[in-house]
Amino acid sequence: MKLKLYLIISISLISPVSLFSQTVNAGELFISKDTQFSTISSFNNTAAGTFINDGETFIYSHFNNDGVVDFTQGESGLTRFEGTAVQQLSGGNISYFYDVLFDNTSNPTASFELSSEISIDNEAQFEEGIVKDDDFGGLVIFENDANHTDTYDGSHVDGLVQKNGDTSFEYPIGDGGFFRYAAISAPDDRNDVFTAKYFFENPDTQYPLASRTGVIKLIDTNEYWTLTRDSGSSTILLTLSWEEGTTTPPEVVSQPQTAIHIVRWDETQQLWVDEGGVVDTANKTVTTPIAIEDYGVFTLARVKEELILPGEVVVYNGVSPNGNGQNDYFLIDNIQNLANNKVEIFNRWGVKVFETTNYDTNDNVFRGYSDGRMTIDSGSLLPTGTYYYVLSYDFTENGSAQRIKQAGYLYLTTD
Repeated sequence: MKLKLYLIISISLISPVSLFSQTVNAGELFISKDTQFSTISSFNNTAAGTFINDGETFIYSHFNNDGVVDFTQGESGLTRFEGTAVQQLSGGNISYFYDVLFDNTSNPTASFELSSEISIDNEAQFEEGIVKDDDFGGLVIFENDANHTDTYDGSHVDGLVQKNGDTSFEYPIGDGGFFRYAAISAPDDRNDVFTAKYFFENPDTQYPLASRTGVIKLIDTNEYWTLTRDSGSSTILLTLSWEEGTTTPPEVVSQPQTAIHIVRWDETQQLWVDEGGVVDTANKTVTTPIAIEDYGVFTLARVKEELILPGEVVVYNGVSPNGNGQNDYFLIDNIQNLANNKVEIFNRWGVKVFETTNYDTNDNVFRGYSDGRMTIDSGSLLPTGTYYYVLSYDFTENGSAQRIKQAGYLYLTTD
């Protein structure tokens, strides 16, 4: 039988084991619409407990859920975590909230210690206090249409935030007392899951900044983000934010700001690669110009703009096909996204040794071998030396189409 509460009540029970004051639910507790429930002491929803909040619940101390915490579908409920001391949010089961509010100024780095998983269906309001799951093993989950408000340096999530569904999302993440969000465009499928986290620390200790492709001039030494695709196959546009004077080095965001790009640590090649960048100076953000296909570690960087062709195409002119995962083929970033592309490679005597259309970054690439349609023996590994390439493709910008053609040198090492 459900207990429907129509008054504001506060229940306090004394645990004979711990001798600490607790509000314990071991049955069914139902907070109906337009009804309020509050507990000054710690709230413990046991494994046998079911707590349904369609009204307004005030939690002033610790919160633990080993049972069922939910709301009625089609209804709404607000859970308010408002404490004057650090609040521990724990338990072995996911707690499902419709709306949730965080308001606690007791600790500048972690007013809420989250060691469990909480799911937000509609809105999270970050009034005051940082929700820290980084050191405690918890997770904040935003469902498909969920969002958040009022995030700033003093109130956000320090740790992992998961986003489920097919809507665009701005992650309310930060670290070290700084809010520094990342955002994704809308995935294609409602079942897609993406998880992000922000690190206010130098990535160099784990991801050497000196290991980078030639188009990257310098990399952010203060911060980085992680973004993982945990379920689904959608590709998304990634946006990162910056704030000079606090987290982002001034040399990264100096003029011209068009040179600010997003870079990614490539685990296979063990180096930083350019993902491109569309800069919004007013909002201090950078967005990848095309959907990213690989995930992991990202940060901000400055690039050598003179090396970037229309369509964010970057040609890397060193090839050493020795199987070590670095420069194993002639890499042309983003060429696979441009129509009618063609790559031709010639030796120093002008003999064509390779030609292909629809060049990409996977199978249809130059790995130092003749392709057999030329005067060089089919399948032969070409000798070490200097070659030159001719790259052409169609590019459309602002409704105007043009044929881009670029020639340059290529250095092949096969010894």
